[in-house]
Amino acid sequence: MVNYMGSAVVTVRIPEELKKEMERYRGKVNWSAEIREFIAERIEEEKKREAFERLLHLVESLPGVPEGTSKRLVRDDRESH
Repeated sequence: MVNYMGSAVVTVRIPEELKKEMERYRGKVNWSAEIREFIAERIEEEKKREAFERLLHLVESLPGVPEGTSKRLVRDDRESH
């Protein structure tokens, strides 16, 4: 059993037809649990997206390397063997 002390109530408007369909499956589907799980997963997706955007911005702000650096590094590596 989950303790919802300190929880909040969220109200969502949906079309009547959708509500009727939900009622049809009331005994088979715990709609509250489904919606809570969906919201939690969606929040995690957004957190990951935001973290990726911050990382991308950080990488884009890094200084570049001088032209020819990769050729030089490959050559140096081959010559070191």
